[in-house]
Amino acid sequence: MSLTEVDVPLEIENAVLDLVSEVTGCPIQRKTAPDWLMRPGRTECGKRWPLVCRIYRELTGLKLPEVMPEKEWRKVDGVMFCPNPAPRIVEVDESQHFNCHRGITLRLYPTELRLAFDCKTWTDHSKDEPRQKSGGWAKPKPPLFPDPGGRHLQRAFRDALADILPPDYGFLPTLRIADFEVEPWIGTAGARTHMADLLKRKFKSGTVPNCCVS
Repeated sequence: MSLTEVDVPLEIENAVLDLVSEVTGCPIQRKTAPDWLMRPGRTECGKRWPLVCRIYRELTGLKLPEVMPEKEWRKVDGVMFCPNPAPRIVEVDESQHFNCHRGITLRLYPTELRLAFDCKTWTDHSKDEPRQKSGGWAKPKPPLFPDPGGRHLQRAFRDALADILPPDYGFLPTLRIADFEVEPWIGTAGARTHMADLLKRKFKSGTVPNCCVS
């Protein structure tokens, strides 16, 4: 597999998920989501509801409805299932996942929240304005994100939900792998070794560092 074969975002995603599964020995079910994450409202968020409402309010200035609208359902890149440990959500974050809106959500994470990625690295990469402010990645996404740029807000909000809720449902911390972490080697002969090293670092990342909390 050459680098040119995986330079499209979806191909990078698939290549990353393939490697994660190969290195861990765990199957990954793709483009799915547990029921509690598809349309999480007040009931599904449980004790995290005040935090989720605060994140939504900081992003939009609006009040989050207690029941998620029917149109506001989602999937994640993959869910990893291993014979003994609990399942784990796996997300591959391309450039559109890093902007000032995502930075807002990351800085609101509580210090005790367990993650399988380095929060500071994600925050450092999430300081800029989105590349597109209209159309495509930035189009309105009513009813929760009705204004121009809504897709950016929706993506940041959904990423936060996928980080915050899993531990409350017996899932291991969500594993996030950024495209900038893998692009130098994803198509090389040493990709498996690089991925093994990357996963070792991520699984030790622990909780949110204080510098990411407002």
